[in-house]
Amino acid sequence: MLAGATAAAEAGVRGLRREPLHVLVPATRRAGRTVLRRLPVDMAAVVVHRTSVLPRAHLQLARPPRTTTARALVDAAGWARTVDEAQAVLAAGCQQRRVSPEEIRAVVDALPRAHRRHLVRRTVDDIAGGAEALSEIDFLRLCRRHGLPRPDLQHRRTDAGGRTRWLDAYWREWGVHVEIDGAHHMDVREWAADMRRQNDVWTAGDRILRFPAWLVRARPDEVAAILRRALLAAGWRPAT
Repeated sequence: MLAGATAAAEAGVRGLRREPLHVLVPATRRAGRTVLRRLPVDMAAVVVHRTSVLPRAHLQLARPPRTTTARALVDAAGWARTVDEAQAVLAAGCQQRRVSPEEIRAVVDALPRAHRRHLVRRTVDDIAGGAEALSEIDFLRLCRRHGLPRPDLQHRRTDAGGRTRWLDAYWREWGVHVEIDGAHHMDVREWAADMRRQNDVWTAGDRILRFPAWLVRARPDEVAAILRRALLAAGWRPAT
């Protein structure tokens, strides 16, 4: 049956790698190589995975047969080439509302030996806490690693004109707000909207910091040092 990123894409998750095709078979089955010899020579490469844990709850009734979206994403995260790719797969499924964090947790509970099991759990916890993009997951990881308090993500706020705005990261207690700028922030219209949002934050009395997403990933120590200074200036005191 289809599995991993292949099954997730069939379930409607966008932005995943289409090749190679991933299929999953029970560990006791030995017909895989015979079947693969009959496939067309111009077909995309097929990777066969075996599993000893494949309960009915993980099977999706579809043609062709596939695993459920939650199981597909957990497997895809385990089979991903990098940690970033694993986290991006999980974020895509949840952000696109194809699966819930609770459904992914249930699958992980049933797979005690799943590859990257702890990473999947931590990533899903971050997503459930409001992280919607890989840059925000990276940001939460940065805060944990450097002993900084956890911010609220995607915090809803009403601006002076009555419009609803969403703050990427916000420490309400200390009035510190962080914007993580992706590539779309270079668009002129996005840039103007960002400036209006920044002005609204400043005039309300909060501090605002802005970082490009690449800096959060490439220079986390530098970003953490700036955050620490801003939080200390706003009254935060680290636990001793």
